[in-house]
Amino acid sequence: MNGLDELINEVLPFKFMNMKKIFLIISAFVFAVTAMAQNSYSLDKNHARLSFSVLHFGISHIEGIFKTFDATFVSTKGDFSDAKIEMTADVNSINTEVEMRDTDLRDNWFETKKFPSLTFKSTSFKKVSGNIYKLKGNITLHGITKPVDFDVVFNGKALNPMSKKSSLGFTISGKLNRIDFGIGVKSLSSDVSYKIELKSNVEFIIN
Repeated sequence: MNGLDELINEVLPFKFMNMKKIFLIISAFVFAVTAMAQNSYSLDKNHARLSFSVLHFGISHIEGIFKTFDATFVSTKGDFSDAKIEMTADVNSINTEVEMRDTDLRDNWFETKKFPSLTFKSTSFKKVSGNIYKLKGNITLHGITKPVDFDVVFNGKALNPMSKKSSLGFTISGKLNRIDFGIGVKSLSSDVSYKIELKSNVEFIIN
């Protein structure tokens, strides 16, 4: 009986030690997964705007917005250097505050019955210096996908007083050539510039 007691005394601590190690490993894994999940952000639609501007007759800029859009921001690094950004906009929600022009844009330029969405998916998000970043990715518009670069300014972090959650603010800007996407006419006499300036001021709130 003494031999059995000795065996139990030797084996039990070993088992408990292994169980403790397994528990610590599982706990560390759960903590790591949770930490990564905490770096997933959703668009704060009450504090976000997706706008565009195009030169008309070479003398004035016509501006508009996409009233309906959504985006996500995911990063596991403090400097956001591995950030992944995705965005989708409802082209039918285009608004230049002139209904006749908006109808023309929806029906004849963007052909929204065939191509109702504008989408963007990032391929890289690299820090240039300070709070300046370069965002690269693929944008799909009018059924055509092209690579595009955007300049990004990180405006900082803040605690949302309503949700008590952390928020990030960015200003994103870049240019597209509408002819690359088959939008509108290609003519030297066209009254609408080929270049479209895009700008978005957004806040992302942590999930």
